Amino acid sequence: MTKPKLRLVTPDQAQEGAANCKALGQVLDRIGDKWTIMVVGVLSHGPMRFNALQREIPGLSHRMLTMTLRGLERDGLVKRTAFATIPPRVDYELTAVGHSLTEPLYALAIWARGQQANIEAARAAFDASSTD
Repeated sequence: MTKPKLRLVTPDQAQEGAANCKALGQVLDRIGDKWTIMVVGVLSHGPMRFNALQREIPGLSHRMLTMTLRGLERDGLVKRTAFATIPPRVDYELTAVGHSLTEPLYALAIWARGQQANIEAARAAFDASSTD
């Protein structure tokens, strides 16, 4: 049997790895958020105004939509366009980066729907065994 090789990591490499992990975690926090997924899904059909977005996503409060859109805009996934009209008009649309997220989210949604029964059965079995 061969011994596993011991891999020495320098402090600089460890620090760089931790920084990369933190950055990845921040991206995953953004794209894994339930409201982000819903907003990206709705905006994948084209630009929309704030109130139209809110009507399309049941249960999404004004405050949460504002926070979600600001975060998506900050991360470069959504573009906000204000028009100097009376009354003022603001449209939100996906950027190229935002559009590139729709395919992975769609694949994840298909996986989730396909595994939903298995996950629910596993939860029920776990819950039943945990109450003993």
